[in-house]
Amino acid sequence: MSQQQVWFKDIGILRYKDAWDYQEQLLQENVAVKTAFREAQDRGETLNVEPQTSSHLLFVEHPHVYTLGKSGHMENVLLSEENLAKRGIDFFRINRGGDITYHGPGQIVGYPIFDLERFYTDIGRYLRNIEEVVIRTLSDYGLKGERSQGETGVWLDPFIKGRERKICAIGVRTSRWITMHGFALNVNTNLDYFNFIIPCGIQNKQVTSLQKELGAELDMEEVKMRLKKHFEGVFEIRLSNG
Repeated sequence: MSQQQVWFKDIGILRYKDAWDYQEQLLQENVAVKTAFREAQDRGETLNVEPQTSSHLLFVEHPHVYTLGKSGHMENVLLSEENLAKRGIDFFRINRGGDITYHGPGQIVGYPIFDLERFYTDIGRYLRNIEEVVIRTLSDYGLKGERSQGETGVWLDPFIKGRERKICAIGVRTSRWITMHGFALNVNTNLDYFNFIIPCGIQNKQVTSLQKELGAELDMEEVKMRLKKHFEGVFEIRLSNG
């Protein structure tokens, strides 16, 4: 696979719905490029290049929000809508895979909008590669991130009963092989907000953060830098500010 350019943007703090709309816009722009290309082919036009889609990687922090995936269950939300509003927590049903998760300050949320036809058309491989990016980042801090069989995401001690701790949730959607949504890595996250949900619909397992594991607050910019480096290595890409 040849190295390709991916546009990187650190959005900063942005409400969930605004980031969702921005992802959808980037996805639809790429879908339109592919549609126009296929229509030209159907008309018998000779095209010597592939569709000129563009891939993006967005980093963002969200104000407090719970999101429920399309396969999720409302009983995994332990607060009423009234209590959510009182606590200033947004809530959205969204079109990614997975169940309920939390986003908030001190958490790095990454949204790759990748054209997988320019990488590989294999969703499982794509998910494992996102996990690998996070596993390598955790290793930089002396933590052994691992996969838990049948549970997408990155864990600490997933095979030690009673000590399983999820540190990164992952959920994606694709349309015409264009991805959206992504991962949420707990860095300096207030983990109390996970007490109001059953995270990812998984009972009796803990949630953790880099801060909790290392006993100190981390430099968010440094963690982002390490994530970017490992995205470039795992996906064989070149990130450019866009």
